[in-house]
Amino acid sequence: MNLRTTNKNQDVPCIGRNGVNQARFKKAFDVCLSKTRNNIKRLADDPKSYALAIDGDYFSFKEGFFEIGNWTSSFFTGMALLAWRETEDEYFLQQVLHLAPYYREKVFTRYMDTHHDLGFLYTLYSVALYKLTGDKAHREVGLRAAEVLSQRFNPGGNFIRAWGHMNTTEHDNMAIIDCLMNLPLLYWASLETGDRKFYDIAMCHADTTLKNFVRADDSVYHAYRFDLKTGKPLRGDTYGGCAVESHWARGTAWAIYGFALSYGYTRDPKYLETSLRLARKFIANLDKEIVPLWDFKLPKGARRIRDASAASIAICGMQELLKRHGEDKAISEATLQLLSRLCDADYLDSNEACPGLQKYGMVGDGPGMAKNAYTSWGDYFLMEALSRQLGLGESWW
Repeated sequence: MNLRTTNKNQDVPCIGRNGVNQARFKKAFDVCLSKTRNNIKRLADDPKSYALAIDGDYFSFKEGFFEIGNWTSSFFTGMALLAWRETEDEYFLQQVLHLAPYYREKVFTRYMDTHHDLGFLYTLYSVALYKLTGDKAHREVGLRAAEVLSQRFNPGGNFIRAWGHMNTTEHDNMAIIDCLMNLPLLYWASLETGDRKFYDIAMCHADTTLKNFVRADDSVYHAYRFDLKTGKPLRGDTYGGCAVESHWARGTAWAIYGFALSYGYTRDPKYLETSLRLARKFIANLDKEIVPLWDFKLPKGARRIRDASAASIAICGMQELLKRHGEDKAISEATLQLLSRLCDADYLDSNEACPGLQKYGMVGDGPGMAKNAYTSWGDYFLMEALSRQLGLGESWW
């Protein structure tokens, strides 16, 4: 099958294109290809979330594909489609296509068992497949996912409810910073259908996030609560950071990338300006290890756990900024330093026997606590960052 569009070498910032790092990045990308070849078949044969693993064996993770908590399956499909786009090896595509009935069933039949991360799931599956192949069946499923996501919008508070079944009140007054990465599904749906509803919901949520989540010092809240009767913002909250008023590194990474993507769709300068401020704050908090601490406001004596997944996501956000904003020496240098560090053996697992790719991602370990693990999202965003750095094409977002 011919790729509908490859986008190779289009609008890709020339950061280090001729530098010594390129061979290093290509070697790391080849490791991604090799691991993806094995992992995508295992996902296709037994669809589950396979979110994370302390030892790198994602396939011991027991969460089912249709469970409401599954937000991660498409990190594997996203990697496989990056692999297919580059190699044009039909094996990758065929394994991804085995999953099509599951993705259709999730939003057409089991849509009550979903949450706001439909953007993560369907941008890296249905939308990517439609962009690559032109098959309208994938377009239909992607648009249905956008419609289901739009039903989580609270017009009183102008936010997309993050978690919980729609027929319950659990978490019905909460939004989280991660949702900025779900908005591209809505922007895409608006462009595809001409229906302004999706665009307006996405922009309202982005505006609410900008107004309430971003602090004066350019750190961010992970979560925020709203009064459902009046729509009034109530208070910050967290399920990711060390504390409500702390500075969770991965939350900042989601915001850097998410606001940059919203700027790409809307051209509203406030999103670009915010993304730039957050990126500069993120860079300012890096130490000689380069890879960030999991929270930039850890209390004295706390374990200094790193989060490689936050680094991968932040790199992708900075690449998007360089594309939209133009050359910025500090951001360009930080992008290369972070990506190069993630290609070291300290963080990149080249062992073929281990499904996991990136070591030392951060996952929760109880309230305000963290531990390290391999994470499927860290793996995907590392591969995306390498692909863009090597000029292999744009992201699916």
